[in-house]
Amino acid sequence: MPELPEVELARSTIAEAALGRTIVDVDDADDWVCRPHVPGEVREALVGRRLTAAHRRGKTMWCDTSGDDGRGDDGPRLGLHLGMSGRIIVRTGDGGTVHGGDPVRGVDGTDEAVARPEWYRFTLVFEDGGSLRLFDKRRLGRVRLDPSLDDLGPDAGEIGAAEFRQRVGRGTAPLKARLLDQSALAGVGNLLADETLWQARQDPHRPAGDLSVDELTDLHRALRAATRAAIRHGGVHTGEVIGARKKGQHCPRCGADMATGQVGGRTTWWCTAEQQA
Repeated sequence: MPELPEVELARSTIAEAALGRTIVDVDDADDWVCRPHVPGEVREALVGRRLTAAHRRGKTMWCDTSGDDGRGDDGPRLGLHLGMSGRIIVRTGDGGTVHGGDPVRGVDGTDEAVARPEWYRFTLVFEDGGSLRLFDKRRLGRVRLDPSLDDLGPDAGEIGAAEFRQRVGRGTAPLKARLLDQSALAGVGNLLADETLWQARQDPHRPAGDLSVDELTDLHRALRAATRAAIRHGGVHTGEVIGARKKGQHCPRCGADMATGQVGGRTTWWCTAEQQA
């Protein structure tokens, strides 16, 4: 599933190539992806407007829009969720393509000769002839006007050390489960959690409230570093330990066996030598 780094790559794609372009048409016919809106409702709300800014908190992404004359008061926010394998594809006015989101696995949506038309779940058409599309083979993405952010904690890539310690370092839940709690900290998914805990040499089973101030500070530093590296290199799949999350693999740092099990209901991998409480 796309995690914070993949969603940030999608957001930056929109910020780079889609802002300030007048919307002249919208394909919102997929009533599952666009639920609870009925076909035509998103189109009616957006035609004539421009995307003015692209935002993200954790895995949630949304765009501000202009007034309905392209200027004036703000319009509705356009929420775009990548689901399990979504990708944002922006066609520029000169026919170029900018895209970001879930890492390429076979068909990435940029080759229309190969991709099925129904995999483009939502489209904004711009006045200059370009477009913004949500490409989603699995149909698990979402488009929604004025999405709520009420259930999300602060963004995992931006939270300060003091607030991180307060939100993460409490209670008896396993440390990995606390990192995955989107109401405590928004944006960390399964792979980013394993990478962060490996970088910090922390046991994913350890009760979150048992960590010292220094250990929580180190964990915050590891999360920031892992997040920035994933964004820089193209996604969480590029993490140092991710390739070792397989049977028979060894820790890339010390060579010890990797172990696996369920923590917080998610498949988890850790180093048997360096990540023992």
